[in-house]
Amino acid sequence: MPPSTTTLRLILGDQLNPLHSWFAEVRADVLYVFMEVRQETDYVRHHAQKIIAIFAGMRAMAHQLGQAGHRVHYLRIDDTDNLQSIPANIDALLARYGASGFEYQEPDEYRLDAQLAAYAARLKVPGTMVGSEHFLTARDEAGRIFAKRAQSLMEYFYRQMRLVHGVLVDAGGKPAGGQWNFDHDNRKPWRGTPPEPFDARAQHDHSALWASIEAAGVASFGRPDCARIVWPQDRAEALTHLDAFIQYGLPHFGDYQDAMHTSATRLFHSMLSFALNTKMLHPREVIAEAEDAWRAGHAPLHAVEGFIRQILGWREYVRGVYWANMPGYERHNVFGHDTPLPSWFWDGKTNMRCLRHAIGQSLDDAHAHHIQRLMIIGNFSLLAGLDPHALHEWYLGVYVDAVEWVEMPNTIGMSQFADGGLLATKPYVSSAAYIDRMSDYCKGCHYDKKARLGETACPFNALYWDFFERNAKRLSGNQRLGMVYRNLFKMDDAARAACGEQAASVRARLEQL
Repeated sequence: MPPSTTTLRLILGDQLNPLHSWFAEVRADVLYVFMEVRQETDYVRHHAQKIIAIFAGMRAMAHQLGQAGHRVHYLRIDDTDNLQSIPANIDALLARYGASGFEYQEPDEYRLDAQLAAYAARLKVPGTMVGSEHFLTARDEAGRIFAKRAQSLMEYFYRQMRLVHGVLVDAGGKPAGGQWNFDHDNRKPWRGTPPEPFDARAQHDHSALWASIEAAGVASFGRPDCARIVWPQDRAEALTHLDAFIQYGLPHFGDYQDAMHTSATRLFHSMLSFALNTKMLHPREVIAEAEDAWRAGHAPLHAVEGFIRQILGWREYVRGVYWANMPGYERHNVFGHDTPLPSWFWDGKTNMRCLRHAIGQSLDDAHAHHIQRLMIIGNFSLLAGLDPHALHEWYLGVYVDAVEWVEMPNTIGMSQFADGGLLATKPYVSSAAYIDRMSDYCKGCHYDKKARLGETACPFNALYWDFFERNAKRLSGNQRLGMVYRNLFKMDDAARAACGEQAASVRARLEQL
């Protein structure tokens, strides 16, 4: 006779942490539930590899729990008894097992948080939310830190986190190396040396899983590459990825973290964001490994500080911004941009070499590093006036590591400045000069990186100046944009008008660029 069930515990697809305290004790009366549901595959259209990687991670963890003696119920996407929504499936399982309680870990997306809170409130049995035991800050911690300050600057938050967690500081609270931020040392272009580290990530054949996803009718986009999935399936594999990055990538990460190149899609980036955002890795251990590498003399301080700032600073900060501004943050649109995404966002077929590479890589690999996302795809989108909400949904779908709490503030706030400066201190845009300086994208491009006007002029150039012209009333008072506006106002009226006409022409023919 099967054991009676008193508690049903739900594990979501981004809660793949086998070290959670839930699993410290094997209990015969607890049933762990995983479910692959259309509710989660369909709320935006996702990259095929993202769906495959998350489902593969869920299946691996369910198997691991079962091997450890825990009771597990797993609903696959094509199971006939799968009702394809979380509440409906939980209702059915509570009835099937006669459970007297329901528990779930704190969701990281507002959509799921609201859904599960409402669901738990209407249950006839107790419904309880517990912490995910992942982040270094509480949901509202950033909001509380900034409540007494005029601006919500990440740098202040980051320094507070360094002090609170004792990271890269001495016993007196002074920063290692005498300064908090070494960003000015981390802006070198990559010209081929040192060589990009060998990609030692294991490849997994998930062809059968992909076949079941397709058979279930799940819509997706991007290259499935289902026979060669490189994203980690479990914590053990994620730890090998962390070790490889610390050994081979971190020493050069700082110098080249803003570099882009057509022959090196990874460069020295960690590729750990999927493992972090699905909770296979804990940010504390990643930070500690990086700091230990500096103290051991394996990696320079500017590289280690820059990497740690992304995790202890930016990652925790954007999560705080997200929870402080939900619901509704995704609808911010301070510039009123409403142009649909061009069709080449879905196939990469554009004559602009930088966008062809960055979008093509995103579609092929479900990944692009942060500068490609910000200063190529996001830069163009803001200058061209693309709809920020549509762009948000594209970013959320296309990237394997995209979870709404981190993706939305990065897109709406950092990339598109659609929140009017709530998160970023200025719009992050550039002309072709920056792209040429930090990449090889302009070499062999159909467009002339130096030209502002004409059919073969790089679209970024006229769009850049026209963006600041059109938004002078809102942006000219921004101290960080002083030089931009001084240069703009030095142009004669004819030159400024010509830029405006060229930009209007570019925006009118986005599909043909």
